Amino acid sequence: MKLLQSLAAAFKGGGPRVPLARPYGSPWNWGDIGANRLPYDYRRAVACAYLDNPVAHRAVRLVADGIGGAPLCLTDPALVALVTATSAGQPLLETLASQMLLHGNAYVQVLKDANGWPVELFALRPERVTLVPGANGWPTGITYRLGEQLLNIPMEDADASPNIIHIRDYHPADDHYGTGCLSAADQAVATHNAAAAWNRSLLENAARPSGALVYDVANGGGLSTDQFDRLRDELNRAFAGGGHAGRPLLLEGGLKWQSLSMSPADMDFASLKAAAARDIALAFGVPPMLLGLPGDSTYNNYKEANKALWRLTLLPLAARLFAALGEGLQGWFPEARLAVDVDRVPALAEDRQALWTQVNGASFLSDAEKRVLLGLPEDLAATPPCAAPEEVQP
Repeated sequence: MKLLQSLAAAFKGGGPRVPLARPYGSPWNWGDIGANRLPYDYRRAVACAYLDNPVAHRAVRLVADGIGGAPLCLTDPALVALVTATSAGQPLLETLASQMLLHGNAYVQVLKDANGWPVELFALRPERVTLVPGANGWPTGITYRLGEQLLNIPMEDADASPNIIHIRDYHPADDHYGTGCLSAADQAVATHNAAAAWNRSLLENAARPSGALVYDVANGGGLSTDQFDRLRDELNRAFAGGGHAGRPLLLEGGLKWQSLSMSPADMDFASLKAAAARDIALAFGVPPMLLGLPGDSTYNNYKEANKALWRLTLLPLAARLFAALGEGLQGWFPEARLAVDVDRVPALAEDRQALWTQVNGASFLSDAEKRVLLGLPEDLAATPPCAAPEEVQP
């Protein structure tokens, strides 16, 4: 009974909070995952995906650039200017979107002036952040590591104003940290990179195994060890690699060249790369067509894919980011609301036009009711807020 009362009190906002489990290790380095798989390490995964893999890099850039360039509601110019400003050379919204996709956690430090008013929002590197739990498991601050230097930042100031805004994706096995799309795409990225490396190796060797030298003599004898080593060194030095492809080979002393070939199944690395690329696009929520992957590339399909990207990925992620930022800054901007102005998104123009046409054709509705359905104020003299984010349809 006490457990139910504690849960009810937590959701109602009264009474003590439900205790959380304290983290016992890094959620981005899993050791017990099988003998044939490397432990997931965030730095290695970022280097392999964002820095080395073109599909993952483009998928993250599509989502980050889309959210960073989305038109916002001008409910409070000061709040919009604070959120859209560039801090230390990094656009805040693009950085937060990228961190949520790659890491699953985003930490925003609220920098204030002498009067306690926020003047800058800075996105911290999530892999450098460690949450500091209190006695009941709820975070009371963070530890930010930069080299050998440790910086302790409390979650709130003495006046209960937030210093850190923590945004995270859902993690079913952790109370403090979220999980990003990169952890799910890690194996697909490794497969795609391995296929690309294999294709490059084949290209450097004329896209086929060059062949074999057969020592054919009547008496059935073989090459001595010195002869074998000398012949192998000469072949590697004079004929191996893409720069030596096609050079003639001079044979003597009973040597015969036997060409080798690969089966079509062995050469089908294009399909392997395409399948891995589709898994990467699936993990990051980007339609494969927008990444240039093989498929139907007609104008209508491309247009629908762009629309699906906005409805299924960009708008939900933007709503989560803006909800967290708005909640953290509510003490300074109590009436303001951050949201994407869907009426000014080019990819959703046709849907919005259809909605306006349907609402305008409903003769049984009054003008005030039509304005409410379109997200506009009933009073024409009121400052028109942008329409609320539409419900995402699968």
